Amino acid sequence: MKTRKPNLAHYLRLPYTFELRPNDDGTWFAQVRELPGCMTEGDTEQEAVEMLKDAMRAWIEVALQRGIRIPEPRPQPAHSGRFVVRVPKSLHRDLARRAEEEGTSLNQLVVSVLSRAAGSR
Repeated sequence: MKTRKPNLAHYLRLPYTFELRPNDDGTWFAQVRELPGCMTEGDTEQEAVEMLKDAMRAWIEVALQRGIRIPEPRPQPAHSGRFVVRVPKSLHRDLARRAEEEGTSLNQLVVSVLSRAAGSR
């Protein structure tokens, strides 16, 4: 029994990772993480996504025509929301003091600080 080769429609249905970043001039840069060189820019976030879909279609069409291997999306790892971090004793002490001063748990303080840092990219 022959197995059918994946076609354009197959690849377009896969959950590829779109990455968007604002440029300094207010436009948006977009790329497909798994497809090297598949990128574009748009005046708005929505325009960048639409243009990226077109770029992805063209990227895959060319790869199929030329017999280039097309990477499939990477599986997204499951995250439990829990991780362990070892810190110097002095940092542990300073964080514990700050948590006490703010009337919160050490865990809640660290979550708050990490949330602010992650949001300030």
